[in-house]
Amino acid sequence: MKLGAFSISLSVTDLTVSHEFYQKLGFTVLSGSFEQNYLILKNENALIGLFKGMFEGNLLTFNPGWDENGHNTDPFDDVRAIQSQLKASGICLSAEVDEQTAGPGSIFLSDPDGNVILIDQHR
Repeated sequence: MKLGAFSISLSVTDLTVSHEFYQKLGFTVLSGSFEQNYLILKNENALIGLFKGMFEGNLLTFNPGWDENGHNTDPFDDVRAIQSQLKASGICLSAEVDEQTAGPGSIFLSDPDGNVILIDQHR
């Protein structure tokens, strides 16, 4: 199963303050903007997403079809195929993608300790 690029998505209260903090750790902006209320930051292969007011808590995020630079990868496992494999393995999903659609889609699940995982396909 190819899950794509991995990042941690952090729910932040002040995007500017969080950006300044992670900048001091050597992270630079890869995408997003203050106007959109999110920034994707990169330091070598490490990715951190800072999101203001978009969700509660923090998420482990995977992006099928993307590498750590936001570039398309081929071939890749579509989120619907990943969803089918997870369900066949007995993993319960808290949100599913419509299997009759194509292109972008997302699913949510939690690990045994309640850590929320987002598998978010953008293409």
